[in-house]
Amino acid sequence: MNGKLGSSPGSGTGSLDPASIQGGFGDPEPNSTDVILEAKGIEKAFPGVRALSGVSLRVRAGRLVALLGENGAGKSTLMNILSGVLPPDAGTVCLDGHVVRFANPQQAQAAGIGIVFQELSLIPYLTVAENVYLGREPRNAIGLIDYARLHADTAGVLLRLDLAVEPTALVADLRLGQQQLVEIARALSANARVLILDEPTSSLSAHEVEVLYGVIADLKRDGVGLVYITHKLEELANLCEDVTVFRDGRVVGEAPFADLSRDTIIRLMAGREAKELFQKAPGTPGVEILRADRLSLPGAAVGRSFLVDQVSFTLRRGEVLGLFGLVGAGRTELLETLFGLHPDRATGTIAVDGQTVNFTSPAEAIAAGLALAPEDRKRDGLVLPMSVAANASLASLQRTLRAGFVSESRESAYLTPYIERFRVKTPSLEQLIVNLSGGNQQKVILAKWLATAPKILLLDEPTRGIDVNAKREIYAFIDELARAGLGLIVVSSELPEVLALADRVMVMCEGRKSAEFTRSEATPERVLLAALPDRNGALAS
Repeated sequence: MNGKLGSSPGSGTGSLDPASIQGGFGDPEPNSTDVILEAKGIEKAFPGVRALSGVSLRVRAGRLVALLGENGAGKSTLMNILSGVLPPDAGTVCLDGHVVRFANPQQAQAAGIGIVFQELSLIPYLTVAENVYLGREPRNAIGLIDYARLHADTAGVLLRLDLAVEPTALVADLRLGQQQLVEIARALSANARVLILDEPTSSLSAHEVEVLYGVIADLKRDGVGLVYITHKLEELANLCEDVTVFRDGRVVGEAPFADLSRDTIIRLMAGREAKELFQKAPGTPGVEILRADRLSLPGAAVGRSFLVDQVSFTLRRGEVLGLFGLVGAGRTELLETLFGLHPDRATGTIAVDGQTVNFTSPAEAIAAGLALAPEDRKRDGLVLPMSVAANASLASLQRTLRAGFVSESRESAYLTPYIERFRVKTPSLEQLIVNLSGGNQQKVILAKWLATAPKILLLDEPTRGIDVNAKREIYAFIDELARAGLGLIVVSSELPEVLALADRVMVMCEGRKSAEFTRSEATPERVLLAALPDRNGALAS
């Protein structure tokens, strides 16, 4: 795609050649007096990985700087340094022109720096209010928490985000998109002067995204400086004044947003030419491999009795079934039901290769040839204190055993082809997976499931938080698996992704199947219309 990503008021319209903006900063724009926070020459290394090499960044009052780069480029590492999570190995951080060094996130927060992490940092079994004001709870005259004020203050912040949950609700009972908004609410409640947003829209519905855009506009008017990490380049036209691009732990370009085309940004991020959007090659699906009939899952969902309500569909060998719906539509719950995660509550029938099955656990689903790559990789897909090898072998551990113990040589020989196939960037299989970037962690999850030799692969938001080039790798892998005869169900909140990958598209709305389209029938307008609740309450069967 050539041409501009978008324009911002009062900005120029020219396009920059990447070579003209390589390395460092040009003259400050509009002047240096509006710089609130500045990082200079930041260095950071982890075992086997140099994450940052001489990185610099400026954050200006009332402006949003988009921080772009592939997974593993060093963006989140720099944000962790600015917010006090990590110390730098070298370089300085200046706030209002004065050098600061934060020993912990509380010090950064007290200085006016807030951060919304891509990977949620909420405490599941505290309430929404307790999470929003954690460590800053209002106190009464005798020093106890003033819960009436706590709940009232939280309700005000939630109203600003149009989030219809009670301050007393447990975070564990909220869906991922709602938890993301609670994370944003926590940052807003601190009245930060600098707000860092790391992939804040990755789990939000279209309405929630629009609300967030409005909040960002208000913050700019109040003089707050914002740093915005995203892989969704189309978001920038609504938000962005400045762009800084990272590659391999270095700043490779900085410019006003309106001076950059989409292709220029991608060339800077990847060091190579941008390619056209991936389109899955048309195939001829084989025999039916999976049939679901009237699947239902009751649950404490907001405003309805069933998380999944009487959903029926089929899947054939060599077919990619795209599953689309708004946040809360029941897509994740449908995959979990197929995978045997809710045996005591789910109803309906499932058949694999024509044989009716009744999974009482995920282990039985895996034995039958199913695999599930979950939406929340850190909570449900990984054991963070363990190594890459240990995580990759968890679903097929028996293949690594010798005399009942894990054999490192057998494990390495078995897993290395899968790790290499996904181009996982890791110095060794023994690297702790917590030290890998989000994109590489996602690749390890996919490698783990491929190692089980599945025939049905369930992918829940497989490219969430993944950069544009890593996305294309995963798209090509999905296409390859389909051509090899696997049946795949791919859940995605990104409609262009669903339309590019799917042979058929099934749409869910409020727990029910609202429509199904062939590839030729699935237009953006038709799919989105099916995803929206019918005002008369009638949904397609």
